[in-house]
Amino acid sequence: MSVERRAKPPQLPPRWFIRLAWSVHRGVYRVFAGRVGLWRPRANAWGTLRLTTTGRRSGRQRSVIVAYVEDGPNLVTLAMNGWGEGEPAWWLNLRTHPDATVELVDGRRLVRGHAATGDERMRLWARWREIDTNLDAYAARRPSETAVVVLAPGPGTSDTSRER
Repeated sequence: MSVERRAKPPQLPPRWFIRLAWSVHRGVYRVFAGRVGLWRPRANAWGTLRLTTTGRRSGRQRSVIVAYVEDGPNLVTLAMNGWGEGEPAWWLNLRTHPDATVELVDGRRLVRGHAATGDERMRLWARWREIDTNLDAYAARRPSETAVVVLAPGPGTSDTSRER
């Protein structure tokens, strides 16, 4: 008689720890004036970028550091809010004001953000799943679907990689 074992959902650190880790990351970025804290993605690992959006209510510039992967000329991130409830403020801002700026290891770039849908979302979600095999289990903790956010080169951007 075989006993079927249910896979135990992966554990997340406590919410306070996740928030503290990102706060420390932002602090390191500030202390070192942007020379430390950002990195490029690798074959099976995400990178980090600094995203600056326009506040949906205040109209002020708001910055956050998020994980990303590359998809051709596009940068792709997840609006996961530390796998907690609700949408992250940066995503709410980006939906209202889709034009934003990202800072990468190799410089600054203008982008326009949108949520991936349909086949594009499925393809990009699969790409993230290659990096994090627990992605679906973490996403299941959220009461709503996690947006896959595409940061495409913005208007007036002369990105030669778009021509490849």
